Amino acid sequence: MRDFMAVARSVAVAEHGMAATSHPLATLAAVEMLKSGGNAIDAALAAVAVQCVADPAMTGIGGDCFALYSPKGGAPIALNGSGRTPAKIDSEKYAASGARDIPETCVETVTVPGAIDAWCKLSKDHGSKPLADVFAAAIDAAENGFLITPRVSADWAKWRRKLELHPDATAQYLPGGHAPAVGDKRVQPALAATLRRVAREGRNGFYQGQVADDIITTLRAIGGAHEADDFNEQRSDYVTPISANHHGYDVAECPPNGQGLAALMILRVLAGYDMANLSEADRIHVLAEATKAAYRTRDAYFCDPAYGQVDVERFLSDKFIGDLRAKIDMKQASPEEHWDSVIHKDTVYLTVVDRDLNAVSLINSLFGPFGSGIYAKKSGVLLHHRGWSFRAKPGHVNSLGPRKRPMHTIIPGMLMKDGRAVMPFGVMGGHYQATGHAQFISDVIDRKMDIQAAAEAPRSFATNNLLQLEKTIPEAVRNDLAARGHTLQMMDTGIGGCQAIQIDYQRGVLLGASDHRKDGLALGF
Repeated sequence: MRDFMAVARSVAVAEHGMAATSHPLATLAAVEMLKSGGNAIDAALAAVAVQCVADPAMTGIGGDCFALYSPKGGAPIALNGSGRTPAKIDSEKYAASGARDIPETCVETVTVPGAIDAWCKLSKDHGSKPLADVFAAAIDAAENGFLITPRVSADWAKWRRKLELHPDATAQYLPGGHAPAVGDKRVQPALAATLRRVAREGRNGFYQGQVADDIITTLRAIGGAHEADDFNEQRSDYVTPISANHHGYDVAECPPNGQGLAALMILRVLAGYDMANLSEADRIHVLAEATKAAYRTRDAYFCDPAYGQVDVERFLSDKFIGDLRAKIDMKQASPEEHWDSVIHKDTVYLTVVDRDLNAVSLINSLFGPFGSGIYAKKSGVLLHHRGWSFRAKPGHVNSLGPRKRPMHTIIPGMLMKDGRAVMPFGVMGGHYQATGHAQFISDVIDRKMDIQAAAEAPRSFATNNLLQLEKTIPEAVRNDLAARGHTLQMMDTGIGGCQAIQIDYQRGVLLGASDHRKDGLALGF
């Protein structure tokens, strides 16, 4: 039982359905959909559509989507809803500059958005309600307005610079030159019209006709190679989940081009330590060293599987993991290395479980805050910059190329036990997500923390030669880590954000968690 004197939340408790998201309007939309008879897919799509309206710095319909779906608690199905580059992209454009990455906001970072196709496929194959019903709450928010919540306001102000690069984005998102304050009301009528069109026409309402034409025209006006065929041919793919066992539980992830494999690698390394009885400094140190090892592998080998094989079995093998673990010195941080990767970014994650125990783990992203900053004003679509993950150097497995998906950071998770889904979960935060998955699962399984406490636990992340620490980590622990050779960076905002729903089959109870770093909550009925 938690300490009721401490500043913390209780787990949400319900019987007939539960949703956990990082925005209150999204959670409300999901629960209302469940109460009206919709299933978990309907509710998850209702929630993510609302969040694409109400939290535009973190997500949007101009981004990508991944999902794990467990029908009635059974074996999960994985959907890769990430987009591809244009067929006529100039693969060599940035090669001569000697840069590691392509520029953050260049038009080449805009891959064809995959989210809408993924939503429509999930709805058609597994939903029970028409898209008009599913999108109703999002359309209402976009058309009639929504109020700005505190974390949304903070992100909007902090990351406004990209919006300022594009006059149309400035006009829509910075009216009068100002980011909205808490409680301000905002509308997005063009986005409402696009959602209505998709509700009527399905995926073709986005990838063909007026919406696609508007996006393509906007991109080509600034040098994009995007054409109608690139949009029309975008398709999401069902893929086979990958998994690893952690002390009697199977942790399922989407396979590459996502980074879920890195989360499994980190967990496999942690399994060799008594995480429950290590000191806090030891736990942070081990997590940091396991992260460095897994991410070095990720950045060297993870890519679009159509362009290179990722040897999942090898990277999860006892020998490979054992070799990684053997190199960890508990008294000394490993030498600093600059990974071949861009800095960590943001997204939204949500999960829903319905009365039939259908479980959805879904993540939707623009990659960085406000994505590319490029806004197609007629359709109301803010476009992501997922292609920023590509390498500029030709020959790298994750190099820029035609009709190619970049290595992806967004990863939904599903915890399984004896063949049944026991917890859909996810941890937002761009590159941090694989580390976040491993820490959260270790805290729940190894340290036997309840899922809300595990979501709230202080976080750390080894990245870009630094060990990032939240301010809630005690000074004595920081000093210990510094003495081991870690270069510390104290964060001014929380690292990532977590949602999870635990399924107690024996009692017929759902337990939900949503951490304090965002505005959202878990709620059931």
